[in-house]
Amino acid sequence: MRQPAEEPRHASGLRLLAITCDILLRPVYFFAARSPNTVDVVHLSAELHAEPLTLRERIQQRIDAAGPEVDAVVLAYGLCGGATAGLTARAAPLVLPRAHDCVTIFLGDRDRYRSEHEGTPGTYWYVQDQMDRGNDLKGWLLGDAARAEDVEATRTEYVERFGEDNAAYLMEALGEWRLRYERGAFLDTGLAPAEEAERRAREQSERRGWRFERTLADLKLVRQLLFGEWGDDFQVLQPGERLEMSYDDDIVRAATAVGSESLPERNASMKSTPKASAPVSRSAASR
Repeated sequence: MRQPAEEPRHASGLRLLAITCDILLRPVYFFAARSPNTVDVVHLSAELHAEPLTLRERIQQRIDAAGPEVDAVVLAYGLCGGATAGLTARAAPLVLPRAHDCVTIFLGDRDRYRSEHEGTPGTYWYVQDQMDRGNDLKGWLLGDAARAEDVEATRTEYVERFGEDNAAYLMEALGEWRLRYERGAFLDTGLAPAEEAERRAREQSERRGWRFERTLADLKLVRQLLFGEWGDDFQVLQPGERLEMSYDDDIVRAATAVGSESLPERNASMKSTPKASAPVSRSAASR
């Protein structure tokens, strides 16, 4: 049974390593510059979401490479189709939002995500960084996990490879994915002029026969992640713990990693020093 939420720990003066998907790069840099902590940022391409095991491997490599000066590794990722499940905290605690994907992070919390999903489950989400980096037609990046291919480019490729008649048949079958959507929603973060990205999102939505909406983002999860405010909306893994799917409203949970007994002695000494122990919320990590 889930325990009542405790007051979040507020950690400042720490050295954080922030690992982020490039779709969240602008919000992460915005709050990293304002954080009371020293934040080093590394980012990975959103295209890695197409290969969840590779994405997990790349994130783990970054975690493993964190130096002894790092007090905690923070992830601007959600569960992301299971890609982050299996990640293991090494010498420093590992922190990430309780989020299904980056839509939850852009919306601000699980409750709003749930409300949006229940109200209009067939929503294709657009974000400015996603579009500016050329990933705007890949459905595996945001929202529903169905792969929404670029219709025009795909048809051209099919004609070249299979001929006009076969291409028409394949496109008819491929078009079934569009029946799952009814709304295109542009998430406006307010961090940069977004008129052009919103215009493209509107045009694509209308071309696909979806109604279009502009939705204001709420970036509090990104701020809390980088400010060290790791309360009930975050999972904190202690060194030697592994991330698992929880299959409930918590989304993720901590489990003991295989072979964690061989972790460096630094694990024990961290808990006895005020600087390192401040961000570690046992109530969040042990649910």
